[in-house]
Parts: sequence; structure tokens; C-alpha cells
Amino acid sequence: MRLLLDTHILIWYIMGDETLPMSWREQIQSHRNQKFVSIASLWEIAIKTNIGKLTIIYPLDQLIPAEFELLPIATSHLLAYQQLPLHHRDPFDRILIAQAQTDGFTIMTKDSNFALYDVDLLA
Repeated sequence: MRLLLDTHILIWYIMGDETLPMSWREQIQSHRNQKFVSIASLWEIAIKTNIGKLTIIYPLDQLIPAEFELLPIATSHLLAYQQLPLHHRDPFDRILIAQAQTDGFTIMTKDSNFALYDVDLLA
């Protein structure tokens, strides 16, 4: 499975937060799955740390585990973003949805807004 982690899932995983269900942690650690983190998630983390809403103990350039792939934002993602219905306004969520739709990812998120879109979610 090609997993795209929402920002909070990435943070929970890296920080060892028990909020992340053990079954999800196992999916992330499974060698059968490809794990992706969008550059949009790093941007969101950078913003939140800069304004004091988030504290991360790792430098941003060392945040992503080696077995994860960093997903850039491509023009195809932006075109898909423009076509999304406006169910909610979070631009970081919306670009992840567009990336998942365009590139065939399953999104790992606990955000109920993602279910409003035509996108595969880890249940």
C-alpha cells in the first residue's frame, strides 16, 4: 500500500505519541507499505513551530525517517486541488487530498473532513 501520512499522524509517529493506534504504527513500520510525507506537511510544521503552536525536538531537515519518501507538490497536484469541492478550507489538507487522488495514495488521518472527499483512507 502507498501511504500518505497527514501531518498529525507524522508527528504522532515521530514523537511516539500513544494517540496513534498500534495497528497504524504497524502499517507505517511494515516493509510491505511505501510511506510518503508531503512537502506540504513539512511546510505546515514549519509554520506551526514558528508561531509557537508546535514544538518538535528534531530539526526540520532531520524530521522524516529514512524509510519515508518526501513527496513534492507537482503541477498535477495543483490542478487537482483546483477541482476539489470546497467541503472545508484547510489548504494543507486539501493539497494532501489532491496528491492522494492524483498519485493513488491511501491517506492516514484522524481528521473526519477527509471523508468528505473521494479519496482512499486507512480505516
